[in-house]
Amino acid sequence: MIEDIEKKKVFTKMDLWWGYKNMRIKKGDEWKAEFLILEGAFEPIVMFFGLTNSSATFQTIMNDLLRDIIEIEDMAVFINNIMVGTETEKEYNEIVEEVLRRMAENDLFVKPEKCM
Repeated sequence: MIEDIEKKKVFTKMDLWWGYKNMRIKKGDEWKAEFLILEGAFEPIVMFFGLTNSSATFQTIMNDLLRDIIEIEDMAVFINNIMVGTETEKEYNEIVEEVLRRMAENDLFVKPEKCM
């Protein structure tokens, strides 16, 4: 997308809301993320930002979820940031609607105040 940016006319940047917190830790593996609090040990059931490989895991999920759109080179995804750039408004509307539909189907949501 970066190489073809001069051809693009319509852009948007979307920032996902609570991306990591939507990824459940595999049942039985919760102990791997365990940490101590005053009341004892806490085993989280969802991933959190500081957890090893949480960024890479979430990037893989986003790549799999949006692979076919990324391959047409009108979109780039970096962890919880999505950028769409197209030559026409019609293409733009179609891609953005499809991205938002897939996000909603997978309980992922954008932060409207951080979208441009």
